[in-house]
Amino acid sequence: MKLVVGLGNPGPEYRNSRHNLGFMALDGLAKDLLLEFRLDKESRSMRTTTFFNKEDVILCKPLTYMNLSGESVLKLKTINKLTARDILVVCDDISLELGRLRIRAKGSSGGHKGLNSIIKVLGSNEFSRLRIGVSLPKKKQDVSDYVLTDFSPSEKKTIRQALDTAKEAVVCWLKEGIETAMNKYNGQ
Repeated sequence: MKLVVGLGNPGPEYRNSRHNLGFMALDGLAKDLLLEFRLDKESRSMRTTTFFNKEDVILCKPLTYMNLSGESVLKLKTINKLTARDILVVCDDISLELGRLRIRAKGSSGGHKGLNSIIKVLGSNEFSRLRIGVSLPKKKQDVSDYVLTDFSPSEKKTIRQALDTAKEAVVCWLKEGIETAMNKYNGQ
């Protein structure tokens, strides 16, 4: 079994914000696969299941808000007897150029509060992560405020393309593993 987690914040006010790229990627993947997210009260998440490479796959969007994302991930990991290596987390990254992807088998949080929560709660950084670039703020804007802003009209085309590529990268990770996904999608 595998677990793919899209990070974001619940609520319509955050739906199109930079910090919700993980939610957006999983929403797009679920739509492509004709899946529907349902509330899972036990894990405090929206989740759905599918099947890849002869194993079940859970797609999850934590409803705990970004800084507590690890709580939902730990619950699903424990219930389903997963290891950290069975998990892929999809999130935004301010250190990457707008629309660029970076996929890694493990690593630090890079200052991302959602990743930090997951690392802290799991006691491990050995889970895969797919980061989608949102760039640094151009003005002297606080990063916490910046990631909660929506994309500008000129950025939306780049983000749509990045989300399409991110969906492909998730499927590649599920079907072919982390090494192949890194070779195919890093830097795109």
